[in-house]
Amino acid sequence: MKLLFIDVDSLRPDHLGCYGYKRNTSPVIDKIAEKSVRFTNYYTSDAPCLPSRTALTTGKMGIRTGLINHGGEASKLRVSEQDLDFKDNLDRFSFAGIFRQKHMDTTLISTFPERHSAWHFNAGWNQVINVGKLGDEIASDITPLAIEKLKQKEGQDDWVLYVNYWDPHTPYRTPESYGEPFENDPLPSWLTEEKIKEDRKLVDPHSAREVDMFWNRLIPGVPRHPAEIKDMNDMRMLIDGYDTGIRYMDDHLGMLMEELERQGIEDDVMIIITGDHGENLGELGIYAEHGTADKYTCNVPLIIKMPGSKEGHVDNELHYSLDVLPTLCDLLGARKSDDWDGQSYASTLTEGKDNGRDYLVISQNAHVCQRSVRFDNWLYIRTYHDGYHLFDKHQLYDLKTDPHETTDLSDEHPEVVKEAIETLATWHDEMMSKMNVPHDPMWTVLKEGGPYHANGHLEMYINERLIPTGRTEAAEKLRERHPHEIK
Repeated sequence: MKLLFIDVDSLRPDHLGCYGYKRNTSPVIDKIAEKSVRFTNYYTSDAPCLPSRTALTTGKMGIRTGLINHGGEASKLRVSEQDLDFKDNLDRFSFAGIFRQKHMDTTLISTFPERHSAWHFNAGWNQVINVGKLGDEIASDITPLAIEKLKQKEGQDDWVLYVNYWDPHTPYRTPESYGEPFENDPLPSWLTEEKIKEDRKLVDPHSAREVDMFWNRLIPGVPRHPAEIKDMNDMRMLIDGYDTGIRYMDDHLGMLMEELERQGIEDDVMIIITGDHGENLGELGIYAEHGTADKYTCNVPLIIKMPGSKEGHVDNELHYSLDVLPTLCDLLGARKSDDWDGQSYASTLTEGKDNGRDYLVISQNAHVCQRSVRFDNWLYIRTYHDGYHLFDKHQLYDLKTDPHETTDLSDEHPEVVKEAIETLATWHDEMMSKMNVPHDPMWTVLKEGGPYHANGHLEMYINERLIPTGRTEAAEKLRERHPHEIK
């Protein structure tokens, strides 16, 4: 097997042409998708970056590894969940470890392990290439290294090249010289002046008034990234910035495809295109952040093209991104871990069979503390710490009729909420029963004062942003909800 794995940070499926987007953001990806299996309901189990890629690496959900946050105790891989003897088992039973089992030549090009001190993500790779920019690199920093590796592998079989692009990740930093490819394209129709007006009333980190988390400041050297969303011109700047990042990355992916074509192996290489998480672009009043356990943070694209796979097949079943480990094991004939949480969809690729789940539980504990249940057309969100967004404890959205999560239906459908709560409890019992040390790391996050990206900022946010901008009512609600976080 020859495998090119493309991991694009913050990539949401619905901003790709092959998923129905009207703007021409992804011509290279779209062409690959024509001969691929495309998944529409593929979710990370744990968001954002660090928990997501840890789940991918270990094959386990964050509640079991203990790694669900971006800081504090719950940002560390739980040693008790590893099979310790002389060493843990990530050299064999991790994303890269399964290829080591088959003696494949593997290369990782990513700054992620250093950005988040996630050294476990390096486990199993023969070679790790780090450009040293901690996720601030752009595609032009990465692509020449990837092409060089492809040239080195020319004539070889049994290799894996994992390429991590960051261009759609905030702040949107595609070079000005690239131009404005979408300046004449309309914005998504659901983003309106009325929505901006309503969203500017909200208290929200990464809100219409504070795109840069708690602040409305421009970021030096990043002219594509707005400070706040005051009108449709600012909205265009935000959406164009995100879409331009995708297009810039897509152009560079095209250079990798040209190298495969030069070698005459474009039809022999398995190509996987996916992401670690998506991005909220107005959903739930949040702009330019992957900060909730909702569809737009947790739903990621998955496009798989490989010799012998179904071409043009669309899979609408529910899957976790960590399901890729047992799937690749089935395709490789590698040994699976009995302790993984994944479920193979290999026969979806080869035969078009359905291999989905009845429901998914998706989690976020770095910006808020939420666990959500995705089932049928529903998304139920349970909030344990609101990250200063004033989210209700229970939220329910019908994604078929309300794809951008604008209307909470929890009061109208208590029977659906009850079903979701029972499903969440069943999942929690199952996860706890698998643990060597049955401790839910979310309670560690809550005891530490809340998710990393909110913890310790409440008083500053109230005094320096909310009160000066006239949102005193929201400030008082936050004080009432979080009395122990006010000094």
